[in-house]
Amino acid sequence: MKKKILAAITAGLIALGSFGVSDAASREEVAAIHVQKASDFQFWNDDSPTKAKIIEFVEDVTNPYSANYIPPEDRIATFDMDGTFYCETAPLYFQEMMFFERVLNDPNYTAPKKWINFAKKIQPKIYAKQKLTPAESKMYLEGLSAVYSGMTDEEYRAYVRKFMQTNEDGFTNLKRGDAFYLPMVEIMSYLTNNGFNVYINTGCGVSTTRELVNGVIPIQFDRILGTDIVYTSTNIGKDAASDHFYDRNKEKIIISGKNFVPNLKTVKIFSIINQIGKKPVLAFGNSSGDSGMLEYTLQDNKYRSMSFFVICDDVERERGNLTRAKSDTALALKHGWNPISMRNEFKTIYGDNVKRSN
Repeated sequence: MKKKILAAITAGLIALGSFGVSDAASREEVAAIHVQKASDFQFWNDDSPTKAKIIEFVEDVTNPYSANYIPPEDRIATFDMDGTFYCETAPLYFQEMMFFERVLNDPNYTAPKKWINFAKKIQPKIYAKQKLTPAESKMYLEGLSAVYSGMTDEEYRAYVRKFMQTNEDGFTNLKRGDAFYLPMVEIMSYLTNNGFNVYINTGCGVSTTRELVNGVIPIQFDRILGTDIVYTSTNIGKDAASDHFYDRNKEKIIISGKNFVPNLKTVKIFSIINQIGKKPVLAFGNSSGDSGMLEYTLQDNKYRSMSFFVICDDVERERGNLTRAKSDTALALKHGWNPISMRNEFKTIYGDNVKRSN
C-alpha cells in the first residue's frame, strides 16, 4: 500500500513538473502540488520576501528547541479565499457571477421578473468595474440566496460544480474551477506538510467553497468557515426550527431563500471563536473584509504570529487594480500585515498559458 501511495505522489509530481509554468494548471495538477521543504517551492520568485518570511517562520516555530516553538495542536493558519488563493476579479467573485448565470442563462429556471430586471441592470456595471449603489448592493446580496430558494444542498452544490466548468471572463484558457493562485496553494501545502492546521475563513458561502476546493486543496470540510446559507424544511409550517420535529419520510431540507449574514470583517473573528476555538498564528487575506481575522491573529497572541495581505498589483497576468493596490499596501503597512505583491513575487499565477483577453 505504501508503495502505491508513493508511486501516486511521484506520478503527480512528475505531471506537475512537466507543466511547470508554461501551461494552465488543471484541478488535478493543482491538487498534485506538494511542498514539504523550502526547496520544493516552484511558483515564487527566488527573491520573494514573503516566501522567505514564511519559511523562516515555519522553521522557527516548528523547532522544539526554539523559544518560539508552537505545539502542533496550536499551529492554526487561516486563509480567505477570493483574491487570496482564488480569482476574484473576473470580473467579480465566483458566487456573484453565478447569480447572473442562474437568473439570465439557466434554461431550467424561470427567475422572477424582479431578478431578471435587476440582473440586466447591474451586469453592465459589474463588467465595467463600476461601484453599485448601497441599495443595489443590498439587493444583490439578497439575490445570492433568493434565486436558489427550494434547492436542496446537494442540488445547489451540483449547480456550483456545473458553473465551475464555465470560463473566467477576461482570460484565455482558464475555467472557473481551475482559477487557483498556484503560489498561494504552495503556501497552504507547505504549512499542511509541516504540522499546521489550515482553515479557510471566507465571505463566500460554505457550500460554494466546499465544492470549489474539493479534491484540490487538502482540507477537511469542517475546516471551511464561510457565510452560512439559511435553510428550512418543506414541512416546517409555522414552527421555529428549534421546535420542529423533522420527519425524514415526509420532508426534506431546502434553501429558504432568506438573506444571510456575510462572513466578513469582525464576523470572521466570531467564526474563529465559535468554530475553531483557538487563535490563529498565521492569517492570509486580501481586502478589508479580512481585517478582523488579520487583526485578531496579531492581538495579544501568546505565540509568535504573522498576518499577510495579497496585493492586486498585477495588471498583465491578472486583472489587478493599481489604485486599489496602492491603498491596500498602505493599509497593510499601517496595521503590520505583510503585503504580498502578485506582480513582483509570483513567478506565475495560473500558469503562463493563461492570458488576459481584455
